[in-house]
Amino acid sequence: MNNRIIIIGGLSAGPSAAAKARREDEFADIKLFEKTADISYATCGIPYALSGHIASREKLLVTDVEMLRKRFKIDVHTNEEVTDIDIDNKTVITPLGEYPYDKLVFTTGAKTFVPPITNLEKATNWSACRSLGDFDHIMKEGLVDSVKHITVMGAGLIGVEVAENLINVGKKVTIIEGGATVLPMWQPKFSAFAQNVLEDKGIEIIKNTFVKNVIVEGEKIKQIDLGNGKFLETEFVVMSVGIKPNTELLLKKGAAAIGNGALIVNQNMETSLPGIYAAGDNVSIENLITHQADYLPLGTHSNKGGRAAGFNSVGGNEKLFGGYKTAIIQLFDYTLARTGLGPRDLEKAGINYKKTLIVAGSTPSYYPNPQDITVEVFYEDSDFTILGAEVFGQVGVDKRVDVLSTAIYAKLKITDLPQLDLAYAPPYSPAKDPVLVAGYVAENAINRGCSPLSVEELHQLISENAEMYIIDVRNPSERANGQFIECSINIPLDDLRENLHKIPIDKPVILHCARGMRGYIAAKILAQHGFKNINNLAGGFKIWKEYVRQYPMVFSEVL
Repeated sequence: MNNRIIIIGGLSAGPSAAAKARREDEFADIKLFEKTADISYATCGIPYALSGHIASREKLLVTDVEMLRKRFKIDVHTNEEVTDIDIDNKTVITPLGEYPYDKLVFTTGAKTFVPPITNLEKATNWSACRSLGDFDHIMKEGLVDSVKHITVMGAGLIGVEVAENLINVGKKVTIIEGGATVLPMWQPKFSAFAQNVLEDKGIEIIKNTFVKNVIVEGEKIKQIDLGNGKFLETEFVVMSVGIKPNTELLLKKGAAAIGNGALIVNQNMETSLPGIYAAGDNVSIENLITHQADYLPLGTHSNKGGRAAGFNSVGGNEKLFGGYKTAIIQLFDYTLARTGLGPRDLEKAGINYKKTLIVAGSTPSYYPNPQDITVEVFYEDSDFTILGAEVFGQVGVDKRVDVLSTAIYAKLKITDLPQLDLAYAPPYSPAKDPVLVAGYVAENAINRGCSPLSVEELHQLISENAEMYIIDVRNPSERANGQFIECSINIPLDDLRENLHKIPIDKPVILHCARGMRGYIAAKILAQHGFKNINNLAGGFKIWKEYVRQYPMVFSEVL
């Protein structure tokens, strides 16, 4: 008897599972059920289709029904929702019938979380942004010429991408975020870099605000109640505050899940229920750093998980070991990326760590249009194993974050980075790639006592009016037009040796330059002249300036 495989859900993991199952078992009876009319489309591409950067709705379609039916001999059932699963008798139930299975692959994805907002149900001029139906509604209601202002609720990946693309088609856009930062996957410093870019492009951002009420007139949202007597006039709302896994069918059968309802699966994508696999945005997978079940709803894991589940449903043994929160987003001319664990997750996991931040050229300074890239790497305090990284810049961010992601999987130490043999040519990289530079700076801190100080730490010290001596070793011209830390003293690097007598040897000395290199040289000079308590500001004034835009500094007095 042929294997009877049923797949529930037709977005990304489901078709991936179906195609892999067919490639490995030509004779299996494979059925795929999708409750809507559309299968296998690029959810992540929807924001870019709003602006026309992706030219048409059809371009979002990855695989059509007829290809699955003809090329892969999949019995596809669209517009047929699975309403129940009889796990004892291995039967799937829909309004049109009952279907037996030997193995079940559950790939139902997730739905947009809609917070309880008074009057929202009365309005038609709002939408989520996760389905082709959502796309059609936004195009029909939200992007007509008469709509000038659109509000995006939620500053996660999709929300920010939607905001960018709406600005690109001439709309005025406000983002409302319940938390304290945009793009909260990143640490506040890198989120600040992102917010600076968004605001420079004209996006209004309102943080620390949970909307509980909208003012509706004639089935249209007219105003958003921001609380404290403040209201925002708007003509359309895009909801992107979070997602919730579609797992109710299996949860009520007793399937194991994490707190948000995402199913717990093993490396073979098997759920706790016999004969049932799951993959996609409805599952958790192992975080390979913490070794705990984690929710990582990204297309990469969805497709890999679907492939493994499909293969294993016909007798294979393919594993998805897990992931560690690698993500990337375009911000107009900039890119923000991350991999592994950031400070919040490391502290939550009780992992002792250190960090190194560098600002370096993505290409050599002599090559046309040089651009800086900021890289911060987190590594284990005792054995220096790389635990995470965040990267920001205009050029080459994707390359560097992928190198660092690979380094995490390989369990490399930060001291291994300078030994990597990375591709070099002037159009692509300096001779010392920024990834290598991050390793060199960490080595200096580990082996030579050249301690970096983060902008967050300096901000705190100044706020506390701590006793210290801040020396700006840049040239005086670089401090023009207020481009300096107010409580700093200017002693240019080339004049430092002649002015050592002006520096108090009994006070902590904080050095900074534009990006970090001259501050490091100054620290080496002072150390060899008997100064003990020396720190170099990581990333220099460039990082300080960007950070204090979102976290303004109030100076009580010149230190």
